[in-house]
Amino acid sequence: MTVFLLASLWGCGGPALSRDDLLNPESCAGCHPVHYEQWRGSMHAYAAKDPVFLAMNQRGQRETNGELGDFCVDCHAPIAARMGLTTDGTDLDEVPEHLTGVTCAYCHQVTDVRGDRNNPLDIAEDLILRGPFADAVQTKAHETEYSPLHDRDSRQSSELCGSCHDIETPTGLHLERTYLEWRESVYSSGSLSGLTCGDCHMRGSDGVAADVEGVPLRRIHDHSFAGVDIALTPFPGREAQLAAVQQSLNTTVAASLCVGGPQGTTLINLTLENVSAGHSWPSGAAHDRRAWVELRAFNGADEVWSSGVVEDGEPLLPSDDPNLWAFGDTLYNDSGDQVHMFWEATSLDSSVLPAPDVNAVIGDGSAHVIRDFVLSGLEVDRVEIRVRMRPLGLDVIDDLIASGDLDSSIREAIPTFDLKGPSLIWTAETATIAGDLSCVK
Repeated sequence: MTVFLLASLWGCGGPALSRDDLLNPESCAGCHPVHYEQWRGSMHAYAAKDPVFLAMNQRGQRETNGELGDFCVDCHAPIAARMGLTTDGTDLDEVPEHLTGVTCAYCHQVTDVRGDRNNPLDIAEDLILRGPFADAVQTKAHETEYSPLHDRDSRQSSELCGSCHDIETPTGLHLERTYLEWRESVYSSGSLSGLTCGDCHMRGSDGVAADVEGVPLRRIHDHSFAGVDIALTPFPGREAQLAAVQQSLNTTVAASLCVGGPQGTTLINLTLENVSAGHSWPSGAAHDRRAWVELRAFNGADEVWSSGVVEDGEPLLPSDDPNLWAFGDTLYNDSGDQVHMFWEATSLDSSVLPAPDVNAVIGDGSAHVIRDFVLSGLEVDRVEIRVRMRPLGLDVIDDLIASGDLDSSIREAIPTFDLKGPSLIWTAETATIAGDLSCVK
């Protein structure tokens, strides 16, 4: 805490920071208070504190007899791993807190990206911090250097982000594919090429990059990195994080709901499109996420049919609902059995909403995913839809609790998000005619 107090009191006019100082995010707070507070409430800061990460890593080390090694901790506490302060992440409580998580120094000292998955980053051990400005105001605190890897207007910045957000397991399974999904989308190489990870996950605003005399007003970038994951224990800015995730999800998926059919039968035609994720939806740890459609049909006040109705606090279990439309990845082991834990998996099935590909035009229908539901013998005058998402499946959480690796209190912290964009209500009075069907969008 001494470093933080000195930085706060002296601002950026104090002595040059040492290498040890630069490794401590609190050293950044005095000159970069806004960015520091944003980062402090981010999942980057939470990466080594996340109880689900800790539980999975603990269980993985045990079930693989330690063969998992530094696979998890190399991303969740990369500085600590590279300094040799931990070899497997099971002893992170003994590592100085400021050397865990994905820290300021870790990102801003990247000099090269040597691959497209599993954190293949070269990190400098000098006193230079890299950033997006070629004309940064020089201070006594540290040297600065422009880097296209840290400039969200540069395609190379997505290489920096993406190489940590694509994961290949020790079994050779390409488990997380967010960077690959972006590279194969319209956002990377098509009509919208040039939209980088930072354009969505580091929103811009007018401000100063540092509290230093003479610093000009610039376009600065948010360092809270909102995605879909949230802190599951008390943590700075958790409510703001929840709100940012909800805001992002609200515009991710668009829907069209059409209803028709002959007397005595109702056809529900549902179209969904991923319109703004920049990659597939859901993405990242899609095997752990749960995203699904809740669809309910009524005749007057009576609900006559439903699918995907899952109470908050109850797990989503596809076997209980033959009509369920869900999105995500399903993992399998060598025997073809479904598994939850990635170290057991050797293959997967993916059912996600894809991003429009490189030849698409947003809204042209090329990325639509359509499903029909036939309700035989039912008269329907109202249909309601909402798309729901949990960052982590309660079935996965229950598995970790049952194995003794996760405290049961964490279960209550898993949110269920309802996406505003695809929440629709169809009635004959509110719909417009489209061929043999009537539709709402």
